[in-house]
This record gives sequence, C-alpha cells and structure tokens, in this order.
Amino acid sequence: MATAAATSASEPEAESKAGPKADGEEDEVKAARTRRKVLSRAVAAATYKTVGPGWDQQEEGVSESDGDEYAMASSAESSPGEYEWEYDEEEEKNQLEIERLEEQLSINVYDYNCHVDLIRLLRLEGELTKVRMARQKMSEIFPLTEELWLEWLHDEISMAQDGLDREHVYDLFEKAVKDYICPNIWLEYGQYSVGGIGQKGGLEKVRSVFERALSSVGLHMTKGLALWEAYREFESAIVEAARLEKVHSLFRRQLAIPLYDMEATFAEYEEWSEDPVPESVIQNYNKALQQLEKYKPYEEALLQAEAPRLSEYQAYIDFEMKIGDPARIQLIFERALVENCLVPDLWIRYSQYLDRQLKVKDLVLSVHNRAVRNCPWTVALWSRYLLAMERHGVDHQVISDSSKELEELRAAFTRALEYLKQEVEERFNESGDPSCVIMQNWARIEARLCNNMQKARELWDSIMTRGNAKYANMWLEYYNLERAHGDTQHCRKALHRAVQCTSDYPEHVCEVLLTMERTEGSLEDWDTAVQKTETRLARVNEQRMKAAEKEAALVQQEEEKAEQRKRARAEKKALKKKKKTRGPEKRGADEDDEKEWGDDEEEQPSKRRRVENSIPAAGETQNVEVAAGPAGKCATVDVEPPSKQKEKAASLKRDMPKVLHDSSKDSITVFVSNLPYSMQEPDVKLRPLFEACGEVVQIRPIFSNRGDFRGYCYVEFKEEKSALQALEMDRKSVEGRPMFVSPCVDKSKNPDFKVFRYSTSLEKHKLFISGLPFSCTKEELEEICKAHGTVKDLRLVTNRAGKPKGLAYVEYENESQASQAVMKMDGMTIKENVIKVAISNPPQRKVPEKPETRKAPGGPMLLPQTYGARGKGRTQLSLLPRALQRPSAAAPQAENGPAAAPAVAASAATEAPKMSNADFAKLFLRK
Repeated sequence: MATAAATSASEPEAESKAGPKADGEEDEVKAARTRRKVLSRAVAAATYKTVGPGWDQQEEGVSESDGDEYAMASSAESSPGEYEWEYDEEEEKNQLEIERLEEQLSINVYDYNCHVDLIRLLRLEGELTKVRMARQKMSEIFPLTEELWLEWLHDEISMAQDGLDREHVYDLFEKAVKDYICPNIWLEYGQYSVGGIGQKGGLEKVRSVFERALSSVGLHMTKGLALWEAYREFESAIVEAARLEKVHSLFRRQLAIPLYDMEATFAEYEEWSEDPVPESVIQNYNKALQQLEKYKPYEEALLQAEAPRLSEYQAYIDFEMKIGDPARIQLIFERALVENCLVPDLWIRYSQYLDRQLKVKDLVLSVHNRAVRNCPWTVALWSRYLLAMERHGVDHQVISDSSKELEELRAAFTRALEYLKQEVEERFNESGDPSCVIMQNWARIEARLCNNMQKARELWDSIMTRGNAKYANMWLEYYNLERAHGDTQHCRKALHRAVQCTSDYPEHVCEVLLTMERTEGSLEDWDTAVQKTETRLARVNEQRMKAAEKEAALVQQEEEKAEQRKRARAEKKALKKKKKTRGPEKRGADEDDEKEWGDDEEEQPSKRRRVENSIPAAGETQNVEVAAGPAGKCATVDVEPPSKQKEKAASLKRDMPKVLHDSSKDSITVFVSNLPYSMQEPDVKLRPLFEACGEVVQIRPIFSNRGDFRGYCYVEFKEEKSALQALEMDRKSVEGRPMFVSPCVDKSKNPDFKVFRYSTSLEKHKLFISGLPFSCTKEELEEICKAHGTVKDLRLVTNRAGKPKGLAYVEYENESQASQAVMKMDGMTIKENVIKVAISNPPQRKVPEKPETRKAPGGPMLLPQTYGARGKGRTQLSLLPRALQRPSAAAPQAENGPAAAPAVAASAATEAPKMSNADFAKLFLRK
C-alpha cells in the first residue's frame, strides 16, 4: 500500500517529466497510458508485500516477468520514450480482448469462461473499479470457486484502509463461505478477523468466526486440524487466566473428533496441561481413534484417486448414511460437491436428504438455491426448489417480483416450449418433451385455476398433433380433464376421436365410451357408440391377425433356417467322421465276419462302444489294434477285450442298488427333479431341506448304470400333509439351479395330469413383461411395479439352470390396476433396456395327436407304426438285412375295395423264427 501511495503521490512529478506541452496531445495520451500501467504494477507489488510470500504470484496474475515490467515501467516514468512502444502494443491487445469479451458477455451473460478471462485481463491492466464490478456481476450469476474467491479477497484486503473497507471485506467473506465449503477461506476469514481485534466488538467477532468455521468444517478429517490449531493459538495468545479454560475446552472438543494426527494433538495437550488429562477425555480420545480407523479406508481412497473422485465420494456418502450422523452426512455431501458441482444427481440426493431428514428451513432453501445456481439447466432441481419454497411458506414476492402471476406463468410456459423447440428439437432432431408434460400442466392450470377451458382445449389439440393421438392414456387424460372441468358434449367428442385414433389399447377407450353413454347418454347416443366401437374393434382385430400371421411366418422362416443350419452341421460332422474311418486296412471277409458275428456269447457292437468310452481298470490286458489314417500313417488304439468289457458292465450293474417304487405311497411322496448332476450324496443334502416340512421316511435318488446321479429322486414322507407342504418348495434354488417339486403321479394311469401350476389362459389382473435386463432383480422390479398398484405376486422366469430369461409375471390386486400399469410401464427403459408390458394371455400350445389306429382311405384299419425302445430314429434307416425282407404281396382287389387278408397269413408273418448272431452272419456271407 505504501508503494501504491508513493506512486500516486509521484504522478504529478511524473507528468511534469513526461515532456512539454509543445509535443502535442498525442504525447500526453501516451504518457497517461504509461502512468496507468505504472499504477497497475505498483498495486500488484503492494498486494504481494501485504499478503506475503505465501501468495502464489502465478495464480494471482502477477508473474516474475511482471516484476521486471514494473521495473521497466518505473524507469519509463523518468524516461517514457525508451520502453513506451512495448506498453502500447501490449495494452492495445489487452484492450481489444477486453472489448471483445464484454461484447460477448452482453450477448450471453452465462458464458463462464468469458467472465474468468475478463476478470484476469482487467486485473492485469489495473482497472480496479472494473475488475470489482466484473467480479460482482459474475458472483451474482455463478458460484465462485475457492481460487477465485481467494484472489478477490486478497485484492480487497490489500486495498482496505479504514473500518468501512474492513466491513466490505467481511461481507465478501460471508458471501464466499456460502458458495462452497472451503476450509482455506474459513482459515483466511479467521486470520483476517484477528487483525480487527482492536476495534469495538473485535474479540467477539473473532470467536464467532472461528466457532462458525468449526461447526462448518471442524469435522473435516484432513483439513479441519488447521482450524482447530489456529483457534487454540489465538486463545493462547490472550494472556488471561480465564482464557486457559477456553484452551482446555478446545483441546477436549478436538480430541473427541476423529481427525488425522490425533496422536500429536494428544501429546501436545499432555505437554501443555499442568494437570493430568482427565479420564473422560482419554475415553473420548480412544473412541475417536476407533472411529478414525473406520473412516481411514474412505479417506485414503480419496487421497489416492484423481479429481473429481465421484465414485469414491458416493461410497463415502453411502457409509455415512448408514451411520446416520447428520453433521457428518452434510459435511461429506459438501466436500463431494466442491469437486462435482455440475453433477445434478448429487445435488438432488443432497437436497432430498435435507428435505426428508433435517427439514431446517434456512439450510434447505440455501442448498436448493446453490443447486439451481450450479446446474440451472436441470428441471428437476428447479421443481424441487419451488416445492421447498412452498413447503416452508416463502412469500410469493421472493419467488417472483411481479404481481401479474398469470401472465408470468403463461410467459414462462411459452419460453419453456420455445427453448425445447430451439435448443433441443432443432439441434438434436428429437423431442425434449415427447409426452408434452409441460403443456399438460399448463392445460391443467388453465382449466382448474383459471377456468379457461378454451385455452386448455387448444393446448390439448396441440398435444395430440405432436404424435400423441395414438396413445390411449393421453386421450383418457384429456377426457378426465373435460370430465372434471368441461361438459358432457366435449367428453363425448373426445372419446369418439379417441376410438378412431387410438392404436395401442383401443379396447380400453371403447369401454370408457360405452360406460359414459350407458350412464349419461341417450339411446341414440348408445347405438352410435356401439356401432363405432364394434367397427373399430373389428378393424383392429383384423390388423392384429395380419400382424400375427406375418410374425408367425417370420418365426417359421427363422426355424427353417435354423433347421437347415443344423442339418448342414450334422452332414459336415458325418462327412468328417466318415473320412476318419475310411483308412483302416481290410481284413479277410470270412475271418472278420466269423469273428464278429459267429460267437453268440460275444456282445454286440453297440454295447462294445459303450464300454470303450469307460476308463479301463488298472492291470487289465489290452489289445493293440493298428489302423491306417487318411495319410497312411499307423496309429495305435487301445481296446479292452469284449469279454472283460462285458464283465465290467455286469459288475457295475450288479453293484448299483435297485430302486423300487411303490405306487400305493404316491400320496405321501413327491417327485423332485432338475437337480444338478454333480450333486454328491443327494439323499444327505436334500434331507435337511425336506425335513422342514415333516418327517422324511426315505429319499430315493435315481442313478444311471454307471453310478452317475441322474438329477431326480423321490422323497417319501410319513404324513400326507408333509408332502403337500413340500410342494411349496417348488422352484427353490439348490446349488444354483431351481429345484422342481411335483406330486408323484403315474402318468400311464393319468395321462392328462399336468405338473405346470400356472394358468395358461387370459388373466386380466396379471401382466407379462418381456425385454428385462438379465441383471434386474425381483426387488428392483417390484419397486417399479408398486408405483401403479398393489403387487400380490411377482415371478421372474428362469431356465432350468436358474438363469434369468428376461421375462416376468406380475399379479396385481384387480384389473384396473393392471390396466393402469400397462399404460404407464409399456415402453419404459430399465437399465438401458426397453421393456414390453401386456396383459398375461399365453398362446395356446399345440396338443399332439394321440397315437390312434388310422384307417387308409377305402381300406382296413392300419396299426400304428411301432418303434424300438429308444423311439423313432433320426435317419429312419431299416437295419433288417435285405435277405430277410419279404415284399408284401399286393392285396387282391375286390369290387368295393381290397379283400381282407387271411388271419392265418397275418399270424404267420408276425411270428418270424428267431435267429442268432451266427445266423445273421451266415446270411450276410451268402452269395
């Protein structure tokens, strides 16, 4: 400040040395510019001297080169012609840039970067009045960061000379601490207030500032320590016996809070205090140390991560919310918002917590105000702010300065629609408000509060022309508005238009129209409504049938393509297998055939292949068979002797316990299936599960011939009620798979018995949801569905392995709730997936024809074709040797049809003599 004053005092002298008036007015203008430049450099140097070495010159806009320029400017004061051209050139550039920035801000006052650049240039040019005005204007529009506030405060502190200037600085500090939680600003505030301790009420002012600072950021684990120490140093500097108790109190309060370097603070307290530390203080200190260990992982995660560290802050917030300390929750939210002030979701979560938990008027409104200042583009923040002001009884004059409320509201709606049209639709080619929520609210206000149904109808006409006329819920919304504030004639007109235009749920609109005409219309109106609804529904059903046929044709095409691909893969696999087996050397036909078919006791090839896949026992003799591959190379294949393979299979079959089922106990037995094949000791693992239903007599798991568990078993109870209770365990997860529990019923005696327990017919109170993300849980979906009615049951559809299929069934309490949920949820986006919602009406399954005897046209009854134990084969090749095949004689033709074959011939044909393997071999060798 001394330098600035000296420079100001020397201005006349510098002016006298600038040159005589005879040099002209141009020289005087240049000299004035030089003097202003000298003044700006002097102010910068004075600021540096006042604030001290801790002031970062680069950050404050004064670099090392500025000092050199100041020296040059000082020398130019005595001889302005030497470096005058440098200042002129730089100043002209800065002035042009300042004018450009001011013009740009006059066009768009919300350009944040322009504000920052303008303040920097004005400060560099020494335009103190202009830079103060620029900062004031920016602070009214935007919240300032900690760096901008500190720069402003340092400049004002350096220029403060009397008590009025100090009060102005105090006001700036009060504004600064309201934007964000900044420990450094609070520390500067406390230290600056110490300088005014000599004034009236100075001591109380200092203590008030420090107490507010501690309540705001005293819990800050990494930066709160500096405030505590500064407050203690101030109290210790006051040499009064009464102040010692104040220092004791500060030490005790600090040691009860979990902060970094608590151990050093405790050691300092032990050294400073003449008396031993009280036991209560030690207990609080140890408790705070334990709390510090819980908080350390989150603080260390913040220290290691890079800004803005949103995920780390969110995890920290979740942890604090579980603990439930309001002061610490508020602090962590404020710390997160310093680095994430442009994240609307974080502001919404913070304001929602304050609205629901603390409900302190000043605090709630302050946070809402800061939220809309940081994110003015977020509609949800503005709506929450308005609700909060209404909730806390804020006067309308605070919300709006004009008394013409209706005109204001209509103008606001108009501006909102224009903004959406210009900024969203024209820029991004999509609607910013597809459901026209803003216009709906406007129409509702016009109808309800202004009694202006004509304006409301005009708005709804505009809504329908924007592509919403095909949705039933939009028409019903309009109908309800007319029903509440309009007349019957307009209600009827709206519903008639809805019947013609609706394409998603026309049945619902038709039902509403018929209900209205039944209660309020005349017979003529009723007949007209019935005729229109029937015509419309007939056309809709026809369109749906065509769409279903088209979809079925597409599905059939896809199935045919899949079948073709499957056949192609099978043919390719068979061809590859055929190429591999084409190379073995040919042996003598007689020797081969005699060895393979001549021995009756030797097992058949199919059985041999089954045993070949099994693991041979150690020490068994193995034959080595040499085969030539496609390239002519020999390969060795280990094969067990057939006799030993047969013995091994027989021993495995003998060792396997036989499961005998008693059909008389079906009423107390349940059938359990879809169990994991890898389950070890199924009876041991399943017994505790079913014993919860009652006493278990026996669990009979089913094994294969090799001893592998086949995934199902029978559970026999002592009482029938236990078996009935066990059926409720159906679909229970066992080792990651849904376990199927069904009654034990002999299907050969009860062929029509169905295990599927869910209805396959139309259920108007149940919804079918498809397109769900696989990660969607039952709880998440239930939370969404609860918003539209009472959910009685919800079932996520899974496959046999327990994996979700993206489908679900939701059962509501009644049909109206289900209909409302369909209209609201259909097309909703859940985790980036668009879901489809419809009333549950599964398609009818095709019932296979029963194998009955068929009658050939004009012929006798034909017996159904019989297959082997494995059913119908894939290739349908006949394995009967041609030598045994007998061509069926042509039936003699009678006048009215073929004559009946003699019964004796039929019986003779069916009773063919049994042949051994050797007989088959001899038939093959016959030439």
